[in-house]
Amino acid sequence: MSLPTVEIETSANPTHSVIWLHGLGADGNDFAPIVPELVDPNWPALRFVFPHAPVRPVTVNGGMPMRAWYDIVGVDLVSRQDETGMRASIASVETLIARENERGVPTSRILLAGFSQGGAIALAAGLRHADRLAGIIALSTYLPMQGSFAEERTAANAVAPIFWGHGTGDPIVPLTRGVGSRDLLQSLGYQVSWHTYPMPHSVCAEEVTDLRNWMSARLAD
Repeated sequence: MSLPTVEIETSANPTHSVIWLHGLGADGNDFAPIVPELVDPNWPALRFVFPHAPVRPVTVNGGMPMRAWYDIVGVDLVSRQDETGMRASIASVETLIARENERGVPTSRILLAGFSQGGAIALAAGLRHADRLAGIIALSTYLPMQGSFAEERTAANAVAPIFWGHGTGDPIVPLTRGVGSRDLLQSLGYQVSWHTYPMPHSVCAEEVTDLRNWMSARLAD
């Protein structure tokens, strides 16, 4: 079953799609306002798909129910990872990609994006996906389930370009966590376009500009 989504089409009959996963406690509306700031008028017709994560109790927040792609047990993000929740969210992303395929957008014209927890799932799902994506956008995040990654990653997305933006003052996903994930991916041959910004756990105007430039190259097809 497909997750509920917020959708924005930049013009009729989209030929490309961006599936964008929000962070912990937010919902699909969170990044919808970025569309007019981000989109270049020269791009092809795009469909932005912003899914809502399921509501679940989050241990690190005292068990409070909120929208989350998976449970977080510890503030270090890696102790006792909720692999069951992560794999369920990866399956949800697979369903969203398949729905775009059914609507006429091939996987090679789909960008998978995410912020924080959403970025972790974008990386985990995208780099395991069987068909080549146009690229992956990872914002203020890290690569989860690293223990199984080398054996589960797919050849199809070994060459998928990755845009990675991270704040140097991020108190939620420390810069060192992002750097460690980047280094692992680069050691395996991934093309990571790495950018840091003087910001906390957020998105800034300079990052949006850099992302627009990176996306322009990915949307040329």
